[in-house]
Amino acid sequence: MNIAKAIIGKITYKPIILGNKSNYLFVNDNCKIKDGYAAFISNKYSENTKNQSIVYGVKNLDYLKDGDIVSIEPDGKINLLYQKQSDHNSLFITEKCNCSCVMCPQPRTNASHNTISMNLKLISLMDKKTKSLGLTGGEPTLIGGALIDIINECKKKLPHTSLNLLTNGIMLEDFEYAKKLAMVEHHDLLIDIPLYADTDIEHNKIIGSNGFYKTIQALYNLALFEQKVGIRVVIHKLTYQRLPHLAEFIYHNFPFVFQIAFMEMETTGLAKKNIEELWIDPYEYNQELKKAVVYLQQRCMNVSIYNAQLCILDKKLWPFARKSISLWKNIYLEECRDCIYCNDCGGFFETSLKKHSEYIKALKS
Repeated sequence: MNIAKAIIGKITYKPIILGNKSNYLFVNDNCKIKDGYAAFISNKYSENTKNQSIVYGVKNLDYLKDGDIVSIEPDGKINLLYQKQSDHNSLFITEKCNCSCVMCPQPRTNASHNTISMNLKLISLMDKKTKSLGLTGGEPTLIGGALIDIINECKKKLPHTSLNLLTNGIMLEDFEYAKKLAMVEHHDLLIDIPLYADTDIEHNKIIGSNGFYKTIQALYNLALFEQKVGIRVVIHKLTYQRLPHLAEFIYHNFPFVFQIAFMEMETTGLAKKNIEELWIDPYEYNQELKKAVVYLQQRCMNVSIYNAQLCILDKKLWPFARKSISLWKNIYLEECRDCIYCNDCGGFFETSLKKHSEYIKALKS
């Protein structure tokens, strides 16, 4: 009721005595309404709510915690944008992208939603003790200088928060843009850039754009300005065979990178659409992955494996496996229930229920 446009606010179950009430959404299952709040969320309806912005009849209120940030749409839909207790929060910068990767889980659109003001509002409401925050899309650099403003705002409002910018790096080929990003001097910014092959033909085929040399120039620009840079490699049928060659290419050309992550593919979005072209059972590329990881590890490079399950990895690769899947889309299969390593395993994307390795099994010793 009485919600003409989206309202963004911080959840509170307790009355606000000091501070700006208009930044808060008061949650109360008794419909005891107080003035000054941006809106109210309740599981009941009361006559005294007629002139208030409110969503009532909401079930499972316990899902919302103090300090979480949500948006309320005019139709009553509540979107959870930030969880105070989570280490996997992110800002969605834009839906647009200058690539069309064959395995992209978040396909690009031409939508022109203005997320800049919403993200600035989110930053202002976030808990100062937030440990980490992702900046993702689409391609974040496509909003140009506004991305610099967002990173600068994070530096001011979240002084103890580490940032992880996920970008294809193409726009950072521009020396001046890379320089402006570096001049923010954020205390803990990691810029992760994908590199899918050691040849321009293979890499460009995967990203659907002529971006190979632009991405390489971006890596050198960022290194020149002493930025912390990571390289990400998504593994599928088009990339797995050249993993050892790619590892050599990375070591010889980018010895300055902070980390390298080899990632199991998320089977949604364009990956689902192109599944026949892309799918290979992760168990089947163990040898190529092991050669690549060991090669980099022996040269003292920081290498990790994301999104993988321990039961299908070669034992020598276990020390490199990370629990990397965001909690809100991380699941385990029925087969995992009796596995003694379940708590140490990265698990699955929720979209992996229908498409996953045939070698998944519970390890009991």
